[in-house]
Amino acid sequence: MPNFIGKTGEDLAVKYLNKLGYKIIERNFRIRGGEIDIVAIDGKTLVYIEVKTRTSHKFGLPQESVTPTKIRFIVRAAKFYRNNRKNLPELERIDVLAIDLIDKIPKYNLIKNASF
Repeated sequence: MPNFIGKTGEDLAVKYLNKLGYKIIERNFRIRGGEIDIVAIDGKTLVYIEVKTRTSHKFGLPQESVTPTKIRFIVRAAKFYRNNRKNLPELERIDVLAIDLIDKIPKYNLIKNASF
């Protein structure tokens, strides 16, 4: 997927999540062997958010590309993220935000607590 689509999806995701009350604290956190698209706080929970954007269903729905292996990479990055920061909520979860841009009007599917 071209970076432009991913960046567009993440920008849309931030706006959508803000409307839902999430407080975005970081974007594109990377370590070797893992990446977190968005780190946010939802109430009293630290949330690691994987954003998947699609402009066609040729390769399936966006959320279908979040595999157990991808979740393991997010978990690895999440542990590193938490260990290097203070004053974060104790509770944590992984959410997947699937964004479908096929009809040019974004359709959002937020899957809370995808795994942890």
